[in-house]
Amino acid sequence: MSASIPASSSSTFLPLPPARDIPVTFAASLKSWWAAGDKQGTASEERLLRRLPFFVPEKMDSSPDDSPVIAHKERVQLAAPKHFLNTLSIKSTSPSPTAPPPAVVLHGYGAGLGFFFRNFPALAQWAGHRGTDVFAVDWLGMGRSARVPFTIKAKRDDISGRVNEAESFFIDSLEEWRAKMGLEKMTLIGHSLGAYFSVAYALRHPARVHKLILLSPAGVPRDPNNLTMPSRELTDEGDSASIISSSAIASSAAEVKRIREEQKAMKEKESRSRKLLTYLWEEGWSPFQVVRSTLFWGPMLVGKYSSRRFSGLTEDETRDMHDYILNITLSKGSGEYCISHILAPYAHARMPLVDRVAPLKIPITFIYGEHDWMDPQGGLQSLENLRNAGNYKSKMYNIPYAGHHVYLDNPTAVNELLVAELDEAGEQLHLFASSRS
Repeated sequence: MSASIPASSSSTFLPLPPARDIPVTFAASLKSWWAAGDKQGTASEERLLRRLPFFVPEKMDSSPDDSPVIAHKERVQLAAPKHFLNTLSIKSTSPSPTAPPPAVVLHGYGAGLGFFFRNFPALAQWAGHRGTDVFAVDWLGMGRSARVPFTIKAKRDDISGRVNEAESFFIDSLEEWRAKMGLEKMTLIGHSLGAYFSVAYALRHPARVHKLILLSPAGVPRDPNNLTMPSRELTDEGDSASIISSSAIASSAAEVKRIREEQKAMKEKESRSRKLLTYLWEEGWSPFQVVRSTLFWGPMLVGKYSSRRFSGLTEDETRDMHDYILNITLSKGSGEYCISHILAPYAHARMPLVDRVAPLKIPITFIYGEHDWMDPQGGLQSLENLRNAGNYKSKMYNIPYAGHHVYLDNPTAVNELLVAELDEAGEQLHLFASSRS
């Protein structure tokens, strides 16, 4: 790519205090709990974003010289009072009239846009090269977006009503955000539950989605006995080999079988405590609710997760990620309570995507980690359903040395694949436009 990102100019910005060490004692945990809040949450997010050489903090006039992109974050206000979506905008400084649709990155359950700090540089390089934009958005009620009340009016036995209401909470706010940002079409890059909502959004607003890139998507398989284990989100360790750059592998039935055999072995070893975690999660007891209920012990619990799950990061990155996750976790519960309305027991969706994707005529790319806890069989079945409906523009990949957080575990391979998929989407749009001229 010809557009290069300049060296960081973060030294010209007002200094941020370093994140606290991950607490290992009750006293340290108490201090972290006491310090948590909106101000600390803002700082924790900005520490991650200041790693981007093209990022300009709020209320600062400085900007990188000769940069092909400029990034800033903002709260995009929605129509309802106190409703807003936290947004990172990475905008080209030389927009192209033939630019492909912007990419919109959407995080998973209970996470936030800061989780993608290792992916933004590659996406920014693509945006600068193609003269387009990249956005990352926190879902309503999650991340650092507005924590508004989440309620479902449908009765417990009205499955479609419950699912529709839960999906609408997120999809309607995303559609309002799109209109407010003036975007005609988008390529959605969604992770986990964010991938699920990306598909649901495309089904309701097909004219607004150019392509779907689904990273370890939730809610795909139909089989209630599938091998998905939500408890592994809390108990998995990061892959220390993730620094090894191995490219994505086109999925095959044999590769999916190997991954499912590993999942089956893990499920057979599942302890009573992990089964309890799965049960509580599926019944709507969010892990964040549990952490908040422990009060002063919460930072220590989050620290054990952060240290184990993100062991592939540097020491500074792990500490900053911990502080970011802690402040998201301790924020008021909101969108997290959607989970029991979307997922039924054993983590299969109440309205599985495998049965819903066929009407989509856009390209869809499924991406799973080599050690994922999401069952990739649903991805293969979705491809079959799409092809039976005449959509041959969809495909599926596996990422070596990666678990559920594929984009963090092996960012080199994922970034390479994302750029290739985005370039392909842009080329398809160019050919379409040429054919009509």
